[in-house]
Amino acid sequence: MQAVEVKNLSKFYGNIKAVDDISFEVQENEIFALIGPNGAGKSTALRILATVLTPTSGSAFVYGFDIKKEPEKVRELISYLPEEAGAYKTLSGISYLKFMAKLYTNDAGKQSDAIDTALGIAGLGTRIKDKIKTYSKGMTRKLLLARTVMLKPKLAILDEPTSGLDVVNAMEIRKIIRDLSRQGMAVLLSSHNMLEIEFLSDKVAIIHQGKIYEIGTPEGLKEEYNARNLEEVFMATAAK
Repeated sequence: MQAVEVKNLSKFYGNIKAVDDISFEVQENEIFALIGPNGAGKSTALRILATVLTPTSGSAFVYGFDIKKEPEKVRELISYLPEEAGAYKTLSGISYLKFMAKLYTNDAGKQSDAIDTALGIAGLGTRIKDKIKTYSKGMTRKLLLARTVMLKPKLAILDEPTSGLDVVNAMEIRKIIRDLSRQGMAVLLSSHNMLEIEFLSDKVAIIHQGKIYEIGTPEGLKEEYNARNLEEVFMATAAK
């Protein structure tokens, strides 16, 4: 079964077409990236699939469930990490994870398993006991990613997961995402960093001004456009 199926999806704000008639599919265990510049419509598309926004037209399904008619079912299968997500800075990392686990489930066993999973993903060692306000941006982002996937959703929706991070932290986040996919999780993410994404994603969709211009594997698109990287592919498609 497909993890995500999007058909002719649009989101308009007055005359502004934030997302304009886009269609794509995400397979199980696949890392699929929407790539494009800021303002391209990436975040809007992810918010729609996370059931945060309602589309103007079109349809979308997550593991067969309609995001408009069955949003509760969709939310049971996904987790969503917005680009500007934050954590409670006065809590320690471990207290934050325990708090979030209790919000997600009343089952003590599932809470314990979720916390163990998050601790392994965050990889903060003894710093997990320190207050979040003492964390670097990279440490906070790893904690937030761990919180997002601690219940092992079938689909993780990640908006600019490495935005603003240094090379080392960005590489660590990419490794975590790749490991999650290998463990059976589908991942839908967005990024404006095209050079980074081509080393992470199984498939990408190039989006610009709300429209999807190309979909394919990074290697396939580079070969089709005789390009050295996805940035060159983007420039060629945007010029059409």
